[in-house]
Amino acid sequence: MMYGSVVDGGFVIPAIPYRQINPRYYRQQVVDPTGERPGTVVVDTASRFLYLVEPGGTAMRYGVGIGREGFAWEGEGVIQWRQRWPKWTPPDEMVARQPELTKYSAKNGGMPPGLLNPLGARALYIFKNGQDTLYRLHGSPEWNSIGKAVSSGCVRLMNQDIIDLYDRVPEKARIVVWQ
Repeated sequence: MMYGSVVDGGFVIPAIPYRQINPRYYRQQVVDPTGERPGTVVVDTASRFLYLVEPGGTAMRYGVGIGREGFAWEGEGVIQWRQRWPKWTPPDEMVARQPELTKYSAKNGGMPPGLLNPLGARALYIFKNGQDTLYRLHGSPEWNSIGKAVSSGCVRLMNQDIIDLYDRVPEKARIVVWQ
C-alpha cells in the first residue's frame, strides 16, 4: 500500500511496481546508523540511502538515486526551502549541455508542476552558508532510477517517499551528504 496510487495536489501519482525494485530500497524504519541528532537528514551516497534521524535511536530510511560521476555534491547544509509540486527550472549549465531543455530555462519560465516534472511531487532545497547549492531532494517519476547514480546531482526519491519525507522533515533541517 505504501507504493500504491496516490491522489495529491490534484494529480494522480501512479502506483509503483515495487516488486521490480530491490526491497532494500523500500521505505522503512531502521536502527539509526548515522550518530546524528534527531531531525537531521543524512544521505549515504555509497549505499544509496537517505536517513531522517528520529528520537530514540531510529531513523526512517529511504532508497534514493544520486548524481552520476562528476555531478555529486557532498558536505553539510540546511534544507532552507520546501515546495509541494514545484516548478522545475534547469540550471543554465544543464541547458548548455542539453539544449533541448531551453524551453524550461529560467528565461522561459521553467516547467510547470506535474507528473512528468523531474522534481516530482515535492522538492527540498539545499542551501550552504545561506546560498542555494542548486541541489535538491526531490520526487521523481523515474522510480527505476532508485539505487542508481544517474541524476545531474540531485537526490531523487520515489514520489510516494518524497511525500512521506516532506511531511516528516523539520523546518530548516540540517542535511549531511556523505560520499
